[in-house]
Amino acid sequence: MNTLQEIEAAALRLPDKDRLHLAGKILGSLPAPLAPAEPEEILAEAIRRDAELESGEVLPLTEEAFWAGVRRRSA
Repeated sequence: MNTLQEIEAAALRLPDKDRLHLAGKILGSLPAPLAPAEPEEILAEAIRRDAELESGEVLPLTEEAFWAGVRRRSA
């Protein structure tokens, strides 16, 4: 078992109150998320991506490839 797994296992054995405190400390140590994009920026990005797909410049993922990527990121 590696160190991260050991820490995770120990943290999950803590009482709820202590886990909540630890989670707050960990989340507080992370950088702030990027500011949300403006609706116009989101729409422009969606239109750009759609154009790439329609032109064949970019190929869509198969469902199998999509879920494989999700599983990799979740591991």
